[in-house]
Amino acid sequence: MTQPNKPQAISPQQRTRIKMCGFTREADVLAACAAGADAIGFVLYPPSPRNVSIERAAELARLLPAFATPVLLFVNDTAERIKTACAAVPGALLQFHGDETPQFCEAMSQLTGRPHLKAARIPLSEADHFDLLEFALIHPKAQALLLDAHVDGYGGGGKTFNWSLLPPNVNAHLVLSGGLTPANVADGIRALRTHGLSLAVDVSSGIEAGKGLKDAEKIQQFVAAVRAADADLL
Repeated sequence: MTQPNKPQAISPQQRTRIKMCGFTREADVLAACAAGADAIGFVLYPPSPRNVSIERAAELARLLPAFATPVLLFVNDTAERIKTACAAVPGALLQFHGDETPQFCEAMSQLTGRPHLKAARIPLSEADHFDLLEFALIHPKAQALLLDAHVDGYGGGGKTFNWSLLPPNVNAHLVLSGGLTPANVADGIRALRTHGLSLAVDVSSGIEAGKGLKDAEKIQQFVAAVRAADADLL
């Protein structure tokens, strides 16, 4: 009997990893994990509407299944608070989203024993120059560079920057963020898949019903769009 054709598996280099960020509720964390998110982000920045306390982040992180990674997002925070958060959330990655220097990021990774991501804030205006190649050179110890739109305050504000302005040869693992939704994430993957050593995606407002309140249907739609983009690029 002829065996039916099976879908071709996506190689580790081709499968786009998915980080979802800004969780505040148990049900949303469970929905994201059920949909297949690889990483779940918790914002530890009090001015953010998605901010949670260290204790709350620890409670939510305990819901994660094996191999789903918690990520703790900091903005210009203190070494002591970062150390405290890492002790409360085992296995978490650090995400630095402010004006932290390479030296500070590397020191925090050494202090806590955790890898770190560093956000690169990409200008919305083509008139404002940002050298991503230089940024990668001065952050060589970052596990990945997270590409977000540069808006007032910290965080992308749900804005999408011009992907075509990014250089095609960045010597770093990249995480595309900033205004991603189920409708545009596939375009972002197609545009930037080969620009770095690998490409992951990060979403927050694009899967929300309100700030910090995720929408289970949008979560599923986002993951489906990423997987469809991966399949198209086999």
